[in-house]
Amino acid sequence: MISFTARMLTVAAILYTECRICNAFSLTRVTSRFTATKATGHTIPFQTHHIKMQRNIFPNYLCEQNCRLPKTKTSLGLSSSIFPQDILSSLSSLKILRATIINTTLFLTLRPKLMKMLTPSGLLHAFVLGCGLWSTLGWRGWSVCVAYLLMGQVVTKIRFEEKEAAGISEGRGGRRGPENVWGSALTGLICAILSSQGDSFLGIKSDVYVLAFVSSIATKLSDTFASEIGKAYGKTTFLITTLRKVPPGTEGAVSAEGTAAAVLGGGLLSLYAWSIGLITLPGVGISTVAAFLGCNAESVIGATLQGKKGFSWMTNEVVNFFNTLIGAGLAFFFTKVFPSVV
Repeated sequence: MISFTARMLTVAAILYTECRICNAFSLTRVTSRFTATKATGHTIPFQTHHIKMQRNIFPNYLCEQNCRLPKTKTSLGLSSSIFPQDILSSLSSLKILRATIINTTLFLTLRPKLMKMLTPSGLLHAFVLGCGLWSTLGWRGWSVCVAYLLMGQVVTKIRFEEKEAAGISEGRGGRRGPENVWGSALTGLICAILSSQGDSFLGIKSDVYVLAFVSSIATKLSDTFASEIGKAYGKTTFLITTLRKVPPGTEGAVSAEGTAAAVLGGGLLSLYAWSIGLITLPGVGISTVAAFLGCNAESVIGATLQGKKGFSWMTNEVVNFFNTLIGAGLAFFFTKVFPSVV
């Protein structure tokens, strides 16, 4: 009984925080219990390093200094390899449980503000999305979507009355519903899940999936900035496929003001992701370029397919999904061309 209790206490300590590098469970809270050994065999105090626990949990623990945790006993008398497999396999479930508890607390606390940005059903779907992101990428991945929602809401409200009077504003007063949630973030959630499958999955590094996640959300924010700023300030709008002048709000329409805003939106979200350690600084450039190109690809899809005969299924939300998918796909492509960015 004492041995089992000690094990669970150690597991609880592991679950207490997340690594700032991979967002997997970290051993930061049990630093006084372990020592780490470099590949050279030099032993150093564990507390001098922030250990990154690999997603396969055992037996490989790596830190920023490329150290490994030896299979030595802790002061609790436990070896790093003696945890029962059922306890280890339950860690993923505990991550989901923790993500659910945290999101429940946050959503209940922020509900009055969130209800100004989301419909009731949109709030429920956003909660599911939040749980998925927190359990895979931690608070950093979660906050990237929150940053998108906040910045997107700000530009949506710019000259909203004028856009509403012209019939080109977002419906429901700019509040997002379930279709908006998944049209904007389904690609990102898939990338987040794939990034949590280990250091490499399907031959692609975890960091590449994370960059694709950021790029997909940046692409959607780029599109939102282009659309809302273009409708508010665009002096002349052209159809992207023919360069023919069209009224603001036309599907596939672009303007100089909206194009500049597209770069700004994608760049802002990419910089935020870098500032919290989710992507590298070179990754900011890839994410911003992918977002801009994805945004323009969305305009082409809107001009050529949306609302056309035989494409009634190509709704705005479906276009948004393809928009984010293209942004993520471009991130994968650019990392093949420039592998050093991750």
